[in-house]
Amino acid sequence: MTDCDFGKTDRKGVVPLSFPQNFLDELTARSDIVDVVGNYVQLTRRGTNLFGLCPFHSEKTGSFSVSPDKQIYYCFGCKKGGGVINFIMEEENLSFPDAVRFLAKRANMEVPEEEGDREAGRRRQRLLDLNRDAARFYHQMLQQPEGRAVQDYLDRRQIKKATAVNFGLGASLDRWDALITAMTHKGYTKAELLSAGLAVQNKNGGIYDKFRNRLMFPVIDVRGDVVAFGGRVLDKSEPKYMNSSETPVYSKRRELYALNLAKKSKRPNIILCEGNIDVVTLHQAGFDNAVASMGTALTQEQTRLLSRYTKELVLCYDNDNAGKIATERALQILNNSEFAVRVLQLPNRRMDDGTMAKQDADDFIKNFGSGAFERLLSGSENGIEFRLAQTAGKYDLTDDQQRLGYAEEVSALLAGLESPVERDIYTVRAAEAAKLTPEAMRLEVQRAFKRRLSKEKRARERRELNPTMELQPKVRAMHYTNVRSAMAEEGVLRLLLLDDSLFPAELPLREDEFSSPLLGKVFSLLWQQKEQGSAPRLTSLAGELSGEEMSHMTNLCQKPESVANGRQALTDYITVIRGEAEKRAGAGLVDPLLAVTEKFKDQKKSNGGKQHG
Repeated sequence: MTDCDFGKTDRKGVVPLSFPQNFLDELTARSDIVDVVGNYVQLTRRGTNLFGLCPFHSEKTGSFSVSPDKQIYYCFGCKKGGGVINFIMEEENLSFPDAVRFLAKRANMEVPEEEGDREAGRRRQRLLDLNRDAARFYHQMLQQPEGRAVQDYLDRRQIKKATAVNFGLGASLDRWDALITAMTHKGYTKAELLSAGLAVQNKNGGIYDKFRNRLMFPVIDVRGDVVAFGGRVLDKSEPKYMNSSETPVYSKRRELYALNLAKKSKRPNIILCEGNIDVVTLHQAGFDNAVASMGTALTQEQTRLLSRYTKELVLCYDNDNAGKIATERALQILNNSEFAVRVLQLPNRRMDDGTMAKQDADDFIKNFGSGAFERLLSGSENGIEFRLAQTAGKYDLTDDQQRLGYAEEVSALLAGLESPVERDIYTVRAAEAAKLTPEAMRLEVQRAFKRRLSKEKRARERRELNPTMELQPKVRAMHYTNVRSAMAEEGVLRLLLLDDSLFPAELPLREDEFSSPLLGKVFSLLWQQKEQGSAPRLTSLAGELSGEEMSHMTNLCQKPESVANGRQALTDYITVIRGEAEKRAGAGLVDPLLAVTEKFKDQKKSNGGKQHG
C-alpha cells in the first residue's frame, strides 16, 4: 500500500457495542497482557511482575507494572491501571468496541456481530471512509487543470511530484461546493460532511466546503486512517493554516502530522517542527524523521505517542518569538521525562540590504541545503543549554543588579534538575555566563534546591497529617462517604478476586449495603460472573467501567490481602459493612423507598408469602 492510498483498510462490517462474554474471555485469553504491552513498553522482570517506563506519563524511573498472573497493568506514578482491553483503549485512544476489534484482529479472531445498537461503530467507519475519499478527491484535483494554482505553488516551494504523492498532497478548489458535490455523488450525506469537519453550515442552514483554494495535507494516523486535514493558503491571506476541528475520529492533542511516515525512519531521533511545509521539505531533503503538531503546542498525549518510536527528540521550531515560546513549553512538558531532548536553533539569515531575517526549516533547507541542516542537527543543544541561553538573553549581564536577577532565576531552573552531576555542570556554565564565581553560583543553586525540597516536604506532610485522603479514590466523584466501610468493601472485593471459594453459596451482601456505589456495582458484577460458573475477573469488566473506575479498582488490587485466614477476614469485613449500613439507616441515610420495600419482603416471609389487602 502506498502512502497516498489514504488509509485503505480491510475492516469488515461494523463493531457491535456489546459482545458475548465467552467471546471476550477467549479474546483476553489469546491477548496475553505481557505480549500486548511489550509492543509499546520495554519491560524488565522484577520479581513476579514486569516493570517499565509508563506510556501514559513522563518519567525516568519505571513505575509501570504488569502482572502476568493477574493479567493487569498498574502505574504507581499516575495511578492508571486495568486489563489488556483497557490498555489498548488508553494507548490507542479507542472506544471499548474498537479496542475489542483491534485485539481481535491481532489474535486473528472474528468479531461476532449482533443485531443490537451498532450505530456508533457504523458512524465512525463512515467518517473514516469519507475522509479517505475526500483525500483521494483532493489528490486527483491536484492533477487536473482546476488544481493548477496549487501545483504552481508547489513548484514555487520546490516540492517535487514524488514528494507530493508520498504525502498525498491535494488541492481544494476555489469553489463553494466542489467537495460537497463530489462526496454526495458518492452517497455521503450532508450530516456526515458536517460531522467530519469537511463542510460548514451557514445561518440559513445551507452548507459549503470548509477548505477552499488551499494546498491540502491529509493527516494519516499511525494505523493508516485519514483522520483529518490541514489546508494552507496560496498567498499572504489569513489564516495561513486551517486545520480540521475535533471530530469523532480526530483529536488534535493525540495526532502528529507525518508520524505515519516518520515512524519508519532509520534515524535515531524524531524532529518536531511547527508547520506541515517544514515537514514535507525536510522529508524531501532526506530527514524523514520530521513531524509537526496540528495547530497546537506539544501535548502529553503526543509525547506518549512519540515514546513508542524514539527516545530522543529534536525541537526545531521557528526562530521567532512564537517559536521560542513553543520551545519553552515543550521543554517544560519534557522536563524529567525519559526523552533525551535537544534544541535546534535556526540562525537568522542576512538579507541583501544587510538586515537579518527570521527563517524556518523550509527556508533554511532552500537557502543552505541539506548538508548545512545536517551540521546544525549534529550540533544542536540539549534542552537545559537552550533554557540557560534564553534566560541569559533576558538580562544585561554587565549590570550588577541584573546579574543578581539572572542568578536567582537560573538557580530556580537548575534546582529542578534531578541529577546532582547535571546541576553542577550547568551551575558552572551559568556562573561563567554571568562572570560569577562557581562557588557563589553553587550556593545560590543549593539554596534554591533546599527551597524546592522544603516545599515538597511540606506538601507531603500535609498529606500525611490527613491519612484519610490517601485512602480516597483519585477522582473526586468517586470519593468515599464512609472510609471505614469502604476499606472493608475493598477487602471483600479483593477476597472475591483472589479466591471466590471463600464465599458462601448465597449472596452474602446486597449492593445497597455498600457505602460506595462503585464498589457495590463491581461486587454485583463479579458475583454475577461467579453465579454463571466463571471465576470472577476484574479484567472482564472493561466494558462496564470507565477508565477512571477501572484504574481505581486496579489500585485497590495492589493492596496486600491474604487468603490464609480468608474466611475470618471475610466475616470481619461483612460485619463492618453491615454495621456501618445499619448506622446509615438509623441516621436516615438509606433510601426510604428501599427501607419500605425491605420491610414488605420481611412481612411476606413471616406470613408465608400471603398478601393482605
